[in-house]
Amino acid sequence: MKEVKSGFIFFILLISLVVLSGCQQERMAAQADTTIPVRVIQVKKSFIQEFVTTTGTVYAAKETILKTEQAGRYTLQRNPRTGKTFVMGDFVAANTLLFSLDNPEYVNQIAMDSKKLSLESAEREFTKQQSVYEKGGITLKEVKDAEKALIDARYSYENAKISLAKLEIRAPFSGVIVNLPHYTSSQWVEANTEVATLMDYSLLYAELTLPGKEMDRIQQNQNVVVSNYSQEKQKLEGKVTQISPALDPTSRMFKIKIEASNPDLLLKPGMFVRADIVVQEKADVVVIPKDIILDRRGRKTVYVVQRGIALERTLELGIETRDSVEVTQGLNPDDSLIIEGFETLRNRSRVKVLE
Repeated sequence: MKEVKSGFIFFILLISLVVLSGCQQERMAAQADTTIPVRVIQVKKSFIQEFVTTTGTVYAAKETILKTEQAGRYTLQRNPRTGKTFVMGDFVAANTLLFSLDNPEYVNQIAMDSKKLSLESAEREFTKQQSVYEKGGITLKEVKDAEKALIDARYSYENAKISLAKLEIRAPFSGVIVNLPHYTSSQWVEANTEVATLMDYSLLYAELTLPGKEMDRIQQNQNVVVSNYSQEKQKLEGKVTQISPALDPTSRMFKIKIEASNPDLLLKPGMFVRADIVVQEKADVVVIPKDIILDRRGRKTVYVVQRGIALERTLELGIETRDSVEVTQGLNPDDSLIIEGFETLRNRSRVKVLE
C-alpha cells in the first residue's frame, strides 16, 4: 500500500514538472517574440566646443550724458527721419542737432558779426601789405605785424563760433536716445543741465569674473557666445579683450572683459547675460546627445541596433557641453544609435525601429 501511494505521489510530481516546464517554455517563447519599439539616429561626425561659462551685465560701448554748456530757452528739435520732435528710442546720426537754446544777451556778447568783419579786414590788409613788400615799399616787420593781426582776428572769429555753438546740443556720435528729461518748449534752463542720454550699443562690453582655477584656460581673443539669460535664442558673438593677472584675495576670482558685436541691437544695455567662453573645440568627431547615455556602475553606455537586436556599447567620452558629448571610443559613424525607448533595454533585446 505504501509503494502504491509513493508511486502516485511521484506521478503527480512528474506531471507538475511537465506542466511547469511547458509554462516556462511558453513564457520564454513569448519573451522571445516581444519587441520593444525604439527610435534611432545615424551616428555622424560633427563639431563640438567646450565652454567656460559665467554671467554678468552688458553695457553700451559708447554712452554719454548730454548737458547744456550755456543757459537759454530750451527747444527740442525735430527728428529728420520722422518729422516729429525727438523721443526716447530714436536713432540719431553723429552731429545731428538735438536741442537749441535761445539767449540773445549771450549772442550779443559774442559779437559774431563784428569778429567776422574784423577777420575780413585783416585778410585784406595782410594781402595788401604782402603786395607792397614785394615791391620794396615796406619792411618785413610790417608784413609780419599784418600777419599777426590776421592770425589774432582768425582766432577771435573761431572762438566766437565755438562759443555760439554752445547754444546747440548735437549728437557726438551715432546712437540711440535712451533718456530724455521733459522740459517745456521755451523753458529757461541753466548751464550744466542734463537734457539727454545717448548710447551706441552696436558694440557691447561686460566685465565678468571667473574662478582662479580657470585662469590658465582663458586667453585674449578667445571666442565668446553671449546670450540673453532669459531668452537663449538671442545670441551674439564676441571676444575676450582683457584679462586681469591677479586674483581677488577674498573671492579667489579674477576679472575679464569681453566685447560683443550687436549690429541689430538684439541685446540691450543692462541685460543680464550668460557668456560661454570657448576654451576648446574639435571638428570631425563623433558627437551624440548627452541625455541618452546610461550610467552602469561607472560605465557610460548606449545602445545601437543591428538586425533588430539592441547591442550595448561602452563609451569613452571627450569634450562635454550642456547638451552634447564627444565620443572618443565605442561608436562608429553610421551606427544606428537608439535615442528613444532605451530605458528598459538590456543587451541583445529585440527591438522594432519606428520611423
